[in-house]
Amino acid sequence: MKHPPEDILEKYARLLVDFALNSGEGIKKGEVVLLQVPESAKPLLIHLRRAVLKSGGHFITQYLPDNIDRDFYELAQDHQLEFFPEKYLLARVDQIDHSIGIISDVNPKELEGIDPKKIMKRDLAHKPYMDSRRKKENEGRYTWTLAMYATQEKADEAGLSLEEYWDQIIKACYLDHENPITKWKEITSEVERIKEQLNNLEIEKLHVKGENADLWVKLGPNRKWMGGSGRNIPSFELFISPDWKGTNGKIKFNQPLYRYGSIIKDVELEFKEGIVVNSKASQNENVLKEMIATKNADKIGEFSLTDSRMSRITKFMAETLFDENTGGEFGNTHLALGATYHDAFPGDIAKVTKEQWEDMGYNDSVVHTDIVSTEDRTVTAYLRDGTKKIIYQNGMFTL
Repeated sequence: MKHPPEDILEKYARLLVDFALNSGEGIKKGEVVLLQVPESAKPLLIHLRRAVLKSGGHFITQYLPDNIDRDFYELAQDHQLEFFPEKYLLARVDQIDHSIGIISDVNPKELEGIDPKKIMKRDLAHKPYMDSRRKKENEGRYTWTLAMYATQEKADEAGLSLEEYWDQIIKACYLDHENPITKWKEITSEVERIKEQLNNLEIEKLHVKGENADLWVKLGPNRKWMGGSGRNIPSFELFISPDWKGTNGKIKFNQPLYRYGSIIKDVELEFKEGIVVNSKASQNENVLKEMIATKNADKIGEFSLTDSRMSRITKFMAETLFDENTGGEFGNTHLALGATYHDAFPGDIAKVTKEQWEDMGYNDSVVHTDIVSTEDRTVTAYLRDGTKKIIYQNGMFTL
């Protein structure tokens, strides 16, 4: 099965356009949607355009050719790596109301062997673009979502047939249901229930304990748990932006990390007073260390838990979007190094100054890298009233 049936692609597109965007409400008439779609996912692009038109919106297409990134990094000089087309990209941010990004990787290791300093330099140059998008999002004027389109190469990387890989995507997104949007609204309702329980606990810090984890994560005040917003399809996780200054301890991740065109295996991190003081990997450790050396990428930006009862993802997918939402026997724990989500602030985001974000421990970085563990672990919440409560055990929330 190179591509799923047309009716599945139609459901997929409508789910992204009419549910995932605008925080579960779908787009409104006259809104502009940026469609960022690789060449290998063209069949889905056709249906995305149709879905936008049927819902009364406008689309701008960014069609991304396959297998051209390595050529750029091999040839680019420093001034080309640092080039930022300010007028074009910032005007695009101003124009759009939403964006849909499709991950469709025909060469998961395309950038393996490329000097990671080059990749970081390019990312840093484009930080103003990400800052502009974040500002517009914080003002409530922009939403986004990410989704995946299967390729044979990605299926091979995960050790699955292409049909098995598509089966995971279809089940994870509930595209085998007559009306996936109805099902996602049910999931969102359950996420909201758990989220409310977590926020009512007034948690000061978390202790993550398992065979390969002994980690303390300070949440701090002026935070709320998030999830179920439509950002990322599928997304079953509940996550928060911690106060990076209060992270201490060690954790090892059993899931490979695909980042910067490389695979990084067996990541181990040790934190002391919020900073990564030791990092290891059994493969491409140099890429991991170069990423961590990027400004503020040595600090935590997100802590997340996924309940095994919600997610239908049972296989390793070699893609963070799915692996950070895996269910299986023990669900998953993941954290992100780098940038936080400002959405975790419970007040008016637009009124918070840069200095206030820093004081509250909301980390700012060009990097946001999720690293995943599916091992069994217990998460205990230490509350502001001095009591403690187990909130996650055996892969499930206990609330």
